[in-house]
Amino acid sequence: MTTTLLTDMPDSLPDITPIQSLAGTEAARLFERFPARPRPTVWPETALSRQDLLERLKQPEQRLPGRDNTQAMRMVGARMLLRWLETLPGNTWQERWLASPAASERQQWYTHVQEWARTIGRTPTPASIQSGMHVLICSDAIRPDLGWLNANSSRYLRPAIQHARDPEGFARLEAAGCPAGSSQRTGSEALRAIAQIIVAYGGTIKDITVGDCLAHLQAAIGEQRETRSARLAYFWLRELGQFPPDAPATLISLGHRAGQVSPGMLVDRYRLQCKPVRDLIVDYLTERQPSLDYSSLRHLSSILAKLFWADLERHHPGIDSLRLSAEVSTAWKARLATKTIRRKQPDGTTAEVTEPREAAPAVKQIVRAFYLDIGHWALDEPERWGRWAAPVPISEAECSVKKLEQRQKSRSDQRTRERLPVLPTLVRVAERRLKEAKARLDALNAAPLGSTITVLGETFTVPNKTARLDGRPMNVTDAEGRRRTLGTEEKRAFWAWATIEILRHTGIRIEELRELGHHSIVSYKLPTSDHVIPLLQIAPSKTDQERLLLVTPELADVLSTVISRIRSADGTVPLIHSYDPHERSWNPPMPLLYQWQVSGENRRISEHTIRDALNETIAASGLTDMSGKPLAFAPHDFRRIFITDAILNGLPPHIAQVIAGHGNINTTMGYAAIYPKDAIEAHQAFIARRRAQRPPEEYRAVTPEEWDEFVGHFERRKLALGDCGRAYGTDCIHEHACVRCPLLIVSPTERPRLIEIRDNLTDRIAEAEREGWLGEVEGLSTSLAAAEEKIAQLDTRQERRDSSVFLGIPTFDQIVARTSDVKTP
Repeated sequence: MTTTLLTDMPDSLPDITPIQSLAGTEAARLFERFPARPRPTVWPETALSRQDLLERLKQPEQRLPGRDNTQAMRMVGARMLLRWLETLPGNTWQERWLASPAASERQQWYTHVQEWARTIGRTPTPASIQSGMHVLICSDAIRPDLGWLNANSSRYLRPAIQHARDPEGFARLEAAGCPAGSSQRTGSEALRAIAQIIVAYGGTIKDITVGDCLAHLQAAIGEQRETRSARLAYFWLRELGQFPPDAPATLISLGHRAGQVSPGMLVDRYRLQCKPVRDLIVDYLTERQPSLDYSSLRHLSSILAKLFWADLERHHPGIDSLRLSAEVSTAWKARLATKTIRRKQPDGTTAEVTEPREAAPAVKQIVRAFYLDIGHWALDEPERWGRWAAPVPISEAECSVKKLEQRQKSRSDQRTRERLPVLPTLVRVAERRLKEAKARLDALNAAPLGSTITVLGETFTVPNKTARLDGRPMNVTDAEGRRRTLGTEEKRAFWAWATIEILRHTGIRIEELRELGHHSIVSYKLPTSDHVIPLLQIAPSKTDQERLLLVTPELADVLSTVISRIRSADGTVPLIHSYDPHERSWNPPMPLLYQWQVSGENRRISEHTIRDALNETIAASGLTDMSGKPLAFAPHDFRRIFITDAILNGLPPHIAQVIAGHGNINTTMGYAAIYPKDAIEAHQAFIARRRAQRPPEEYRAVTPEEWDEFVGHFERRKLALGDCGRAYGTDCIHEHACVRCPLLIVSPTERPRLIEIRDNLTDRIAEAEREGWLGEVEGLSTSLAAAEEKIAQLDTRQERRDSSVFLGIPTFDQIVARTSDVKTP
């Protein structure tokens, strides 16, 4: 591996294909399905005259809360704004507002009004103009767009809209309990987002659509503002049930999600120059798509479009054929063998690192399959695939992964042997951190605001006020002046402890861990004793096969603790929508165990959060590896430890395979870090235990009569035309009509005899037909067909031997037999 410091490196490395991001593709499709309501320029309120609109503002139902001097300032500002708008083109106040420069001005828009006011000898203050605008917005005379509202956000907007436009709707929202966020500020921001949608599109809360919420989220992203309020507002409205069933479950990370896209979009990420080859790869992926999951399809597109063809186009400009010369293919394989990445160094600098590409054999195997598939399909559809059929530039030997698997096995075994002995230490540290975090949080909840508490030798200062609805703070200040969020620390400590316990007792994958639900815990009654056994149902993941695991008392305690923690007030586990990062799709709502509440919304705990919490526990343990560096624990390490520990303690490997959910027992043995001595001893012990449980008569000595019968069977298999292939202990099913029997192994040297038999059968059939022996004709015809078939088999075998690709492997009858010296028992 080589390393080069990146001092003045360009934004993109020259040997790395630039990738066009698909982020936001899912949002674009949602905008097409759920468009926002149109924003008209004419409606009754905006079409009023200035005098009628001012009279309407004086009505009690339009009078906003506030003191008299505040109301007077609002009316002064409203009159000034209306007079200024009358100088602009348009038939309604909305049309005049859209024609004004202030409509597109995000900051200090009121300066345009001040400049006009000075021409008529007036000097209004910014506060009066903003107050007047506030009155016109609440009266629905003007509807600014969402971008303008986000840039000119006011804490007075939501109460005013609630009072003047939809008091019943906001009351219904509060009665549903939706604004019960984690803090008053979060709930207030979400309510303000709802008020902004009402201002921009008119109507009331019940008129808000999915597209309106998407537009508000898009406006917040465009203004580079925090999108939490828009996401939480959408969640509340969705909980009210006013959105259709096919509406998105949540708007979390909507701007970053791509969803499932077409093969064409997957390939176009890499900007291929040769359009015919681009179309070929798209056509190939489309042909393979029905038999692949989306994750495999995306991986296949990355290899064919990026690592294969885009690399060829970058180093061989103008290439347009799959027929590669030896020099081109050799150079591509050499480039594929290494990869260049950027890695952060211990001193904080970034370095360009070149290291071997471990997946190179797998990449070559996929490209080889690409060529072979096209060649095979060209035979069936030459008009579609024939022009692309070309010699395969990769041999089968180049795709061998034997050495790679051996190196991977060695590294995995080393990791397991380092981590298996220290697992009890990690478990104790996780339990201790959880107890300490809970003790600190309990002390904080019991302490009055503004006090000082001492827990476990640490001193914390409790804040004087909190924005949380329950009145309890989450943040404190320690003795060094650092801000600590004890609630978050307790959450992370709990889920780190739960992750370690579940993984070490089950050996499941991290994606299976995040898929565990309340319904995953099932019971099974033994038919013999009526004893009920708890089982844990693992949802299909990597191998698309579900399985059941036995729940031990220790695992049952952990699962019950998790369920007790996430239960809602009514005692049920909340149903949450989860996003599958591999399939790029949403799962139906499920009572998942790995969930917590963020800003009043129940979400599934991300894999990144689980890994961070696990790393914090490992760092607190102080464990180091053989080189003295901090020991790293990945979730998959617990899977290897579980399988290794199970096999070392006598569990048969094929049972461990079922528990682990592997499709091949070799994969299970690859996870087990055991020496050959351990495997041999365990296998011998298993055979001894099995023999002890089997009936003793199965292990009796063989009698001389049985031995003679066994040896005589093979002696009687020698026939005139060859050998009989029937199994030991079976009788002849053709009553020794060997020519008809498919088990007859004919010797090539007996071909003349078969010719004689065939000719004789032909003559006998002719005689029987002359004499009218119809029954004889039928039987002889059957024998004749069998004889001709065996002659054809001998001819085919001889043609194969005479071909240029015959390897010279002798047939069974050519093997020199030897006489056994084994005596009869």
